[in-house]
Amino acid sequence: MVNQEKLKRALILNIVNPEIGGALIRGGKGVGKSAAVEGLEDILPDIEVVKGCKYNCDPEDPEHFCPECREKQEKGTLERAWERMEVVKLPLNITEDRLIGSIDIEKALTEGTKAFEPGLLAKAHRNILYVDQINLLEDNVVDLLLDAAAMGMVTVEREGISVSYQSHFILIGTMNPEEGELRPQLLDRLALQVEVETIREVKKRIEITKRMNAFSENPLAFKAQFREAEEDLKKRIQEARERLPKVETPENILYIITRLGMDFNLDGHRGDIIMERTAQTNAAFEGRNEVTVEDVIIAAEMALPHRMRKQPFEEEKFSSDMLRKLLDSYT
Repeated sequence: MVNQEKLKRALILNIVNPEIGGALIRGGKGVGKSAAVEGLEDILPDIEVVKGCKYNCDPEDPEHFCPECREKQEKGTLERAWERMEVVKLPLNITEDRLIGSIDIEKALTEGTKAFEPGLLAKAHRNILYVDQINLLEDNVVDLLLDAAAMGMVTVEREGISVSYQSHFILIGTMNPEEGELRPQLLDRLALQVEVETIREVKKRIEITKRMNAFSENPLAFKAQFREAEEDLKKRIQEARERLPKVETPENILYIITRLGMDFNLDGHRGDIIMERTAQTNAAFEGRNEVTVEDVIIAAEMALPHRMRKQPFEEEKFSSDMLRKLLDSYT
């Protein structure tokens, strides 16, 4: 992609650290929102799973095994495999059964088995769940997503039969604000927000056209041009994932994060937590073991705009320069 560095950084940081909590990408038509998310496929890391598991169970987390994996473990037949994380797309017209799963009641009664068919949220476990036009989702689907995001688990109940499974996913949503806003409850669950605007620089617009033409003429040759950079990025992401547990946030940085949350009048404490988590992840991606003010600024630019209830400087538009001015007042 040409430019759109903040968009790319928001997506990359969520891959490095799924605990950040996803991202919402807002922008008009044709600015590259969907292309950016779908392009993640080529840089996603591999994850270790139980071989053949429909729920992507983590072999290092037997406490949360599905019934099938627990049975394999008891029998000593459990095998491990490495699979690439994937982008699981959620269609707007999805039904409840397709999303969370369905139970064949007749089979359960006649054969004595639960006869459960997992839904899309089972496939999304430990992967990316992508919703294009997320602001147009039906309310019942939004409620199910909110429950799954909050609990990390999905429970399906039909006629006295209950089935539960793990569902921890990175929720990425894209939307065009002209088509309506997002429900506040879901907006709060999306940790980061990025506004994608049409590029107004002539040289960069020319470059976009050139790249689109080159891709249309020969997609394989076009992708080959960026293969080395792509591999370098995959390596940086993997190294950042390994470094992340070692990253520390100094006391003075925690003070800055807390002051930002207070000065922007954030509701609750989720915003503070997301800022620190995102800042830590950015430090890891940049190859450092300690969070700096620059990491906080990058995190705040994406975590604050959709949460703030006021601006400290009402005459100024929210920006990194405005954040720096505010941070200077803390010293």
